[in-house]
Amino acid sequence: MSSSRNILLSIAAVSIALVGAALYLQHAKDMLPCPLCIIQRYLFLGIAVFALIGAFAGKIKAFGALALLSALGGLGVAGKHLYVIAHPGFSCGIDPMETTLNKIPTATLLPSVFRADGYCEATSDTIFGLSVPQWSAVWFVILALALVWVLVRRAR
Repeated sequence: MSSSRNILLSIAAVSIALVGAALYLQHAKDMLPCPLCIIQRYLFLGIAVFALIGAFAGKIKAFGALALLSALGGLGVAGKHLYVIAHPGFSCGIDPMETTLNKIPTATLLPSVFRADGYCEATSDTIFGLSVPQWSAVWFVILALALVWVLVRRAR
């Protein structure tokens, strides 16, 4: 069980680090997050929270499954973001200035983390050849695979 616990703690640490990387890109590199980016942040944090609760409460399967659902949801949102970028003129349908996403309590209390100010169809610089949404999708896949592995393996 402690092996699964350590894996969940690692998954949580990676998820939090990815949100930290997004904040670095936002504040140091002036890459404004769009509504889909913010939703992906929430889902990375959901993975981290569920993984931490599962690790510390000893409910590895139950909270690992919730973390997996967050990862799969994040993969879906990242896929939508990649679709929007691949089809110029197609918007995500969310205006960042008028979205209810910017009116929820986390966005009003922590606007530097959860406020969407960018547009989904805006292309940004690449990092090691991949765009930020592509990196997000890659990490959602990696985290989902790690969570599946935690859920299907036998407890040690």
